[in-house]
Amino acid sequence: MRFFKGGQSVDQIQQLSDYIDRSSHIVATTGAGISVAGGGVTYGQMLFSTRGAGRMRRPGDDYSSFLPTYLDTMFSYKPSYSHYALQDLEEEGKLIGIVTTNVDCMHTIAGSKNVAEIQGSLQVNCCAGCGRHYDGYEIWNQGELPRCELCGGEILPWPLYSHIGLWDEDVRKAREWMSKADLILAIGTRGNYGDVYWGYRKKNAVIVQINPGHTGFDRVADLNIREECDGVFQKLKERREGND
Repeated sequence: MRFFKGGQSVDQIQQLSDYIDRSSHIVATTGAGISVAGGGVTYGQMLFSTRGAGRMRRPGDDYSSFLPTYLDTMFSYKPSYSHYALQDLEEEGKLIGIVTTNVDCMHTIAGSKNVAEIQGSLQVNCCAGCGRHYDGYEIWNQGELPRCELCGGEILPWPLYSHIGLWDEDVRKAREWMSKADLILAIGTRGNYGDVYWGYRKKNAVIVQINPGHTGFDRVADLNIREECDGVFQKLKERREGND
């Protein structure tokens, strides 16, 4: 059955459901939109508010506003419905990995196991003094900025001490998953980061974009769902349960 007529989907939720049912190696690539759906402040928004447009400071200079503008918000909201929906697909054995540019650890907090945070995250932390690593997001949920237990130095998360570089370990994971994916879900993200991971995808993989706005995925997606992701996944759950 064809779901498209005149370039538009007759029933996009059903088509998404069918794609998922036919797939065994799904990869989701996510951006700020999936966290904003849950009420969170993105790291990009925090950087803009603390640094101003186009200005970069040394990592420690951001500390005065890092905790109240980002960390407090991060731990005061929960993962979105979409975060949990992806975790459900992982438990179902359909989703093999999540590739994200978000640094808020919400996929991990939601329970997902296979997450590639290609720009690092608040789970990758390093002492600015001695270089000791303190990995895991829980260190940021103490109500104060942590210091190294060995030298007393400031502990910086990867996005601050790297100035938002790429986390090579997770880039390798993203490339491996993309090479196996038969369905790619682009959720709340504006671009594919070119050859960082996108160039490694299977050429016959089906691509579904879930985003209310226009993005770099528009021309390559087999299906563009112009809605907020939480609403889409809620309707998808109802549809799949109704088809059981």
